[in-house]
Amino acid sequence: MPLDVLRSAFAWLVTGPHPVSVDGRLFDGLPDRRLRLDDVRDLLLRRTCPQSVRDAVWIHLVRLARTEGSTWTVACAGIALPALINVASKLTARFADDPRDVHSAVLTGFLAELSTVDLNRPRVMVRLRWAAYRSGHAALREALDTPTPSASAIASASPAVPCGHPDLVLARAVEDGAISSTEAELIGLTRLEKVPLAEVAEQRGVSYEATKKARQRAERRLALYLRDDVSAVSPNTSGSGVQGCERRPIASAHTSSHEVPAASSSSTPGVPRCA
Repeated sequence: MPLDVLRSAFAWLVTGPHPVSVDGRLFDGLPDRRLRLDDVRDLLLRRTCPQSVRDAVWIHLVRLARTEGSTWTVACAGIALPALINVASKLTARFADDPRDVHSAVLTGFLAELSTVDLNRPRVMVRLRWAAYRSGHAALREALDTPTPSASAIASASPAVPCGHPDLVLARAVEDGAISSTEAELIGLTRLEKVPLAEVAEQRGVSYEATKKARQRAERRLALYLRDDVSAVSPNTSGSGVQGCERRPIASAHTSSHEVPAASSSSTPGVPRCA
């Protein structure tokens, strides 16, 4: 499995007499010594680790991956591995076929985002994780949209309906044009990640009321989309796709100048946070 290969590659970086390390003295809140990459990962995963420290370390790691390449690219992916495994597991929890392609897409989405993620915005790892989720979800939908042979081998059967995890719902709503990716990130961060709306507004430099109204508009469109989606499903509908029916996307979402970009969702309550 792709993530097993990553686990093995990362293990090579942190074993032996000269493991790849980061100077903890560069970051307030980390020990004043050289830290092996697996120690860095464990420190970032602690709930007591401040978000400012997480962001500072991830900015450092992403810059190294962009300038020095292979070793630090593996380092970034290895430190993010707990989050990537969590994403891949959620996506394939009720997927009966070989999950290899979905897991590969999760890793590919993360690596692709390394080269483009905006380092001037907070919650870098959260946005890297969201990119991995989107990529894996697209691969899952492609697999589910492929008809499977029925028992009689005369006709094709509809693909199975996957789990309705909130992150999946947001990703599907973005793909169908119900809400924008910026709006999905705002909903995910404040509703699923439980980040206070006031904190998001302050991070973005936009007023609380403008941020609140942006979320309200997005949630209204999301609710209409989900209501329309549910009403389109019936026992006699064969259809195709993740929800087992053809859907016509509602009007595409457009982010106004008052809507605030926000970092993406990380995890739901009860699920380990990403580094």
